[in-house]
Amino acid sequence: MIRTLLVALAVAGITLTASACNTVKGAGRNISSVGQAGSDAIHKR
Repeated sequence: MIRTLLVALAVAGITLTASACNTVKGAGRNISSVGQAGSDAIHKR
């Protein structure tokens, strides 16, 4: 019973960690895209 609970918690923790990595990676792409658009707008004249 306790082992099953620990395994379930471990799986849940791994799943949350993996989804957090994807979220941070996506946020990084969005920030990079905004920075590139701002740079393009400044240098466009």
